[in-house]
Amino acid sequence: MGAPMARNLAAAGFTLRVWNRTESKAEALSDVATVCPTSAEATSGADAVITMLANGAVVTEVLFGALSVARAGTLFIDMSSIEPSVARDHADALETKGMRHLDAPVSGGEKGATEATLAIMAGGNADDYAEAKPLFAAMGRATHVGIHGAGQVAKLANQVIVGITIGAVSEALLLAQEGGCDPAAVREALMGGFATSKILDLHGQRMLDRNWVPGAPAAIQLKDMDNALAAAAEYGLKLPLTELAREAFADMVDDPVLARHDHSAYLRWLEIQNPGKRLGTGEDKLP
Repeated sequence: MGAPMARNLAAAGFTLRVWNRTESKAEALSDVATVCPTSAEATSGADAVITMLANGAVVTEVLFGALSVARAGTLFIDMSSIEPSVARDHADALETKGMRHLDAPVSGGEKGATEATLAIMAGGNADDYAEAKPLFAAMGRATHVGIHGAGQVAKLANQVIVGITIGAVSEALLLAQEGGCDPAAVREALMGGFATSKILDLHGQRMLDRNWVPGAPAAIQLKDMDNALAAAAEYGLKLPLTELAREAFADMVDDPVLARHDHSAYLRWLEIQNPGKRLGTGEDKLP
C-alpha cells in the first residue's frame, strides 16, 4: 500500500525521498521520488516522515533508526496498523527529543491506496493533525479521532467490524444457497437493506466469483484481531464475537493453503467446516 500512497503524494506536489527494507520496492518509485539507500538518508532534514510497515516491532526498529538524523520539530506520521500502546510509546519517545507524532492507520486496502480514497484515522495533537491535513488529503479522507494512540484504537474498531462482517457475509451466502436461494440474487437484494456494507459489496462479490487472489494475507487480519483483544483486555472489556472470529482466522492462518489467501477466504474455511458444501460452481481463482 505504501507505493501507491507515495505516488499520490508526489502527484499532489510533495517532494519525496523513499526507502524500503526491500530495495527493489523503493526503486519502483524512482520515477516520482528520490530513492535512498538508508532510512537515515531518507529522513534527514525532512519536514514529515511517513511510515507504512507491517507491525509495531518493525515500526519501532525503523523509527528509532531514523531519530538520530531527524531535526527537532519533525512530524512523524505512522500509517501502519500497530498496537495502541506501542503508538503511545513512540509519541512519548519522540516528544522527549523535541519531535512530534501522529498515529494515522488507514482502511481501504490497496484499492483505496491507489485511488486515494483511504479512510485515515488520526490520533495525536490537534495542531499536528491540522498541519498534516494536506498530506492526508492526497491519500484519502482523514478524521482526527483523539489523543495519541486513538488512531490505532479506531483502526482496531474497524478491523473488528471487518473481521466479524466477513464471517457473517460468508455464513449468510452459504446459508442462502443451501436454503434454495440464488446467492448472487440474495446479495443483490441485501444491498438495498440494513445488511448492506462494503464487505457485502466487495468481498461478497469476490466470494461469489471465488476470487481468492489476495490483497494482504489473512495473517494481517489475525494480527489486528489479536491487537484488538489485547486492547480490550487492557480496558477491562470482553468481546465475545471478536474472540470467535479471531479463532476462525487463527485456524485459517494455521492452514498452509489458506494462509496464502486474504481474509475473504473465511468462506473457504467455512466450507471446510461443512464438508460437501461449496458456494457456487465456479473455478477457484487461487493465489
